[in-house]
Amino acid sequence: MRAVDVILKKRDGLALTRPEIDAFVAGATEGAWADYQVSALLMAIVWRGMTKEETSWLTESMVESGTRLNLSDVPGVKVDKHSTGGVGDKTSLVLAPLAAACGARVPMMSGRGLGHTGGTLDKLEAIPGFRVGLSPEEIRSQLRDMGCALFGQTSEIAPADRKLYALRDVTGTVESIPLISASIMSKKIAEGIDALVLDVKTGSGAFMKSEADARRLAESLVDIGNRADVRTEALVTTMDAPLGRAVGNAIEVVESIETLKGRGPADLQELSVLLAARMLVTGGLAPDEGEALQRVRASLDTGAALEVFRRIVERQGGNPRIVDDYDQLPTTTTRDAIRAERAGYLQALDAKLIGRASLALGAGRDTVDATIDPGAGIRVHAIPGEWVDRGQIIVELLHNHAPNIDGARALAEEAIEIGDGAPTVRPVLLERVGPV
Repeated sequence: MRAVDVILKKRDGLALTRPEIDAFVAGATEGAWADYQVSALLMAIVWRGMTKEETSWLTESMVESGTRLNLSDVPGVKVDKHSTGGVGDKTSLVLAPLAAACGARVPMMSGRGLGHTGGTLDKLEAIPGFRVGLSPEEIRSQLRDMGCALFGQTSEIAPADRKLYALRDVTGTVESIPLISASIMSKKIAEGIDALVLDVKTGSGAFMKSEADARRLAESLVDIGNRADVRTEALVTTMDAPLGRAVGNAIEVVESIETLKGRGPADLQELSVLLAARMLVTGGLAPDEGEALQRVRASLDTGAALEVFRRIVERQGGNPRIVDDYDQLPTTTTRDAIRAERAGYLQALDAKLIGRASLALGAGRDTVDATIDPGAGIRVHAIPGEWVDRGQIIVELLHNHAPNIDGARALAEEAIEIGDGAPTVRPVLLERVGPV
């Protein structure tokens, strides 16, 4: 079939057939469709949307563009979690060992940060020697031995997604729920997992700014997963302010370890424990949330999850001494404090602006090939809803003489809002979606 006919059909608002979607994905992956033709259909999808069936077919075709990770020889239930991205979101580093300590097998395939949002792989690689490029056999072996592996996407998994995402990023076609859904779920389904819990963020630091849009994305993701026989549910959670008190890479590793030691920020611990518990329930490893929460909290209190994390670090080539000696992690030479200009209640600490400030310090990347400073980042000293005095430190900028320190400071100052009345702060968990 001709590419132009498929483009015209979607342009006119008609639903595509499975063969037409297969032709599009194959054409994009193998180069039979020119980039301008692929981009034209992407834009038509942005404007005209896709039905649930079309979105499911697109996801399946993207999965089939590569190979699936075969985990059939790994005993137990394979369950993963995916977050749609945020600022200070290091829950993967906490909940993966939590769930594994409770008997789940967690093959956690993660990505790198881009723009104001952080990436799990960047955080892990802040650990000296830590290796995220695992082979399929290494993943299977590690899952059998310790119940968890933390790794990056291989070139064989959903190659269509890399091609389509690269074009979406430069053609203004990122903001489409069907395209976002297929991108996320094609990689997760290709992992060979039995169950999946999704953390769909909403707020200033999230991709989905409104709760309504986050709910629609969550519903789409859950529908695709369950159609593919992966037991799937989603939590819609808040990303108005950074999660926890650390934004960066090495400092987020430290905060994750502190949380595994039971000393982490309340919001990070609450969300990590809840997501790990839902992984147990969705995976059929616990009969209900009450029992799951009890088991997850026990793995935290006894130090079992911390020990799993230590073993993961050592197994993947990292220095396990970082668990007890944070000086083994990258650090910075310079600290700049951003202080309250007046007394009052901290009304807001805009997550996106804090993420952009962290990027300006060197902790993130604007392009996929940019180099990051693993020690750079931002430490949060006050959170929305707290009373602050004039001159009190709100955030602290950590960097190694960042060339754009003035820009980072301006962004951090803009993120801070102080007022007279106590603000209404949204809870971490806003709603649940699925399973269907």
